[in-house]
Amino acid sequence: MPVSHDALTVREYQGIQQVVGPLIFVDKIHNVGYNELVEIRCPDGEERLGVVLESKEGAAVIQVFEGTTNLSLSETSVRFRGEPLKLPVTRDMLGRVFDGLGRPTDGGPNPISDKRRDVNGQPVNPTARLYPTKFIQTGISAIDGMNTLVRGQKLPVFSGSGLPHNKVAAQIVRQAKIVDEDVSFAIVFAAMGVKHDVARYFVRNFEETGVLENVVMFLSLADAPSVERLITPRTALTMAEYLAFEENMHVLVILTDMTNYCEALREISTIRGEIPSRKGYPGYLYSDLASLYERAGMVEGSTGSITQVPILTMPNDDISHPVPDLTGYITEGQIVLERELSQRGVYPPIAGLPSLSRLMKDGIGPGMTREDHAHIASQLFAAYAKVKDVRALASVIGEEELTPLDHTYLKFGEAFEKDFLSQNETEDRSIEQTLDLGWKVISLLPKEELARVTDEEIGKFYGQ
Repeated sequence: MPVSHDALTVREYQGIQQVVGPLIFVDKIHNVGYNELVEIRCPDGEERLGVVLESKEGAAVIQVFEGTTNLSLSETSVRFRGEPLKLPVTRDMLGRVFDGLGRPTDGGPNPISDKRRDVNGQPVNPTARLYPTKFIQTGISAIDGMNTLVRGQKLPVFSGSGLPHNKVAAQIVRQAKIVDEDVSFAIVFAAMGVKHDVARYFVRNFEETGVLENVVMFLSLADAPSVERLITPRTALTMAEYLAFEENMHVLVILTDMTNYCEALREISTIRGEIPSRKGYPGYLYSDLASLYERAGMVEGSTGSITQVPILTMPNDDISHPVPDLTGYITEGQIVLERELSQRGVYPPIAGLPSLSRLMKDGIGPGMTREDHAHIASQLFAAYAKVKDVRALASVIGEEELTPLDHTYLKFGEAFEKDFLSQNETEDRSIEQTLDLGWKVISLLPKEELARVTDEEIGKFYGQ
């Protein structure tokens, strides 16, 4: 039976029917909605938070963020708040570190704000979206030169276990900037299921380099309940939406590791007894990921923008695994980290050919980067593809049987990987430096091999 509270807003019930993993089941209730915030009071007086996963016919399934340890069926009470989980938002949260639910973990006070936003976000009318067309400089040549990040884009990083995606993520956070414009720029960083040493690495790295004051961090650690990982990206994106569309800032959102998020989603789906789809993931994995990724972009009436760089590790380096596969359908390209390059000591080991930015063509060129950008990038792609073919041929017939031109391509391939792709993790290259490096390595090839750049560009940049 309900305990006496304001029936219009808060309803409290004594006793629960079942506990399964991080879920509790309650019946004989009324007026409970999906995604409603729940307070769970343990027998020892401790309070925990949860959210309604499913509600029907006087019963509800609630996922508990802090776990269900020490809950008693008869002595546990649940209190329905009559509203979804909301995050207090303020610009003062820049420079702070929070857990996945938006609670401070840096020793500072709770944010003070009269503005509280639903972490599930508000759907954006597709007709109000603006097309992304502005360049964001990351300082990483393999991205800026060949897979350019555009303001408002969703550009994921596909990595593998043991590859340096954390270093790449930290480097992007430290170096990302909007050039030649006087605009407010901020970064929202969310990590799901990361180990303590990885979390310390990010916090220490941002503090030592002085960028933390411009970053809001949401860290859900590996020892936190897995259900917290489902809320962490939503909390981060809610903060990003406030900064972008109410404070008119340009916001870059880094989400790592989306595979951990999907594993938590699969775990909850299995506990609920849902019919599994590919590799045990729920059939709604695509729409769930889309509900996160589509919270990026620009909208009419606001000068701000949200750009997303989700990072995910591919199990067994399988790019056809459901998580990278579905992510690729929703987003506008991908940055792929290659194990072979990493083993040869190339950092960042960004694969030249599988990587792609579908919006690159709209964010480069005169007035944005440089007039030769599109052509030199295309030429580098074509020449590196030829290098791959020559290396494959050499593995069959031996290098001594190759033609002089093939040997020239091999020299270009080594220079491309050593001088263009490789850079120190503290090296921040401007777009001009990146393009000049591209011309430097492509100038190892004879001019007659350069069919994708114009004669004017060859005359101006070749051999410089």
